[in-house]
Amino acid sequence: MAVWLVRAGQRGEQENFALEHGVAVVGWEELPDLGSVKSREELEAICFQTYPDAKRNTIINWVGQLWAFTNRIQPKDLVVLPLKSRSAIAIGVVTGPYQFQPANAPETRHTLPVQWLQTDLPRTAFDQDLLYSLGAFLTVCQIKRNNAEERIRAIVSGTKPTTKSPTNVDESSGEGTDTEAPLDLEEFGRDQISTYIGQKFRGHELTRLVTALLRAQGYQTQMAPPGADGGVDIIAGRGPLGFDAPRLCVQVKSSDEPLSVGPLRELQGVLRHFGAQQGLLVAWGGFKQSVINEARRLFFEIRLWDAGTLVDMVLQYYGQLPADIRTELPLKSIWTLVLEE
Repeated sequence: MAVWLVRAGQRGEQENFALEHGVAVVGWEELPDLGSVKSREELEAICFQTYPDAKRNTIINWVGQLWAFTNRIQPKDLVVLPLKSRSAIAIGVVTGPYQFQPANAPETRHTLPVQWLQTDLPRTAFDQDLLYSLGAFLTVCQIKRNNAEERIRAIVSGTKPTTKSPTNVDESSGEGTDTEAPLDLEEFGRDQISTYIGQKFRGHELTRLVTALLRAQGYQTQMAPPGADGGVDIIAGRGPLGFDAPRLCVQVKSSDEPLSVGPLRELQGVLRHFGAQQGLLVAWGGFKQSVINEARRLFFEIRLWDAGTLVDMVLQYYGQLPADIRTELPLKSIWTLVLEE
């Protein structure tokens, strides 16, 4: 059995489809049914015929990933899907062989049946070396480094993962392993920042960071002292004295576990008590799917921030944060070359 990274679109366009329909999906929508392809050479010929303008190295790269998806991934293997819509990771077990679904939209026709075991695991549940492997800049990639399968299965089962240990693996099976895949440096950098914030800003310190971000966006704020907060950690409003709309009530949760619907409903209930029109619920460990579904109904009333959104806010408003926050969270913007192949 093996562990495979299978993404669902460059920006996660197909991840909701994958989770709702119990499948892993890849793009390459111009390609026909690949179920009868018997060799990599045959698959390569089909790709060259379908994409005559693509560079040879690009085709070879695609063939390695497609061959893995259609032939190397086996039932009972694990599939890991890092979500783009929120700071979470979905993990499932493959239940059958590759299937071409002609009735689907073109971008979701190449599928593998998957029973999703977890769809809201926070990225903070994974050690940095596993996130490094999951940051491979490929659509399909086998994850082998540092006894990854054993550790990921432990995370899914809720048991304590074993300590990482360097693993000697046979790389003769071809393309698509984490030891040779190019790294998504942007995702790797974000994971480093997220890990640091998770260690440095715990409990009330996370509330202090959120307060600083709101002030950087032009809000006047009042932060509750540590301890009992009456359901609200921060109140915020626009204008010189904070009297103007929108007026916010903010609840901040620094736990690493995904949040259930209770705090969302609690926040909704205290808005009128504080004379606020809108609420912000910040959960470092992310949210269970039930919270996301209910928050969609409350779109014009309550917003959700998970760790990924919080990192987005830090990167966007870093220059406007107070000096003490920037000292505790030292960041530097860099440029790097983005290779297309």
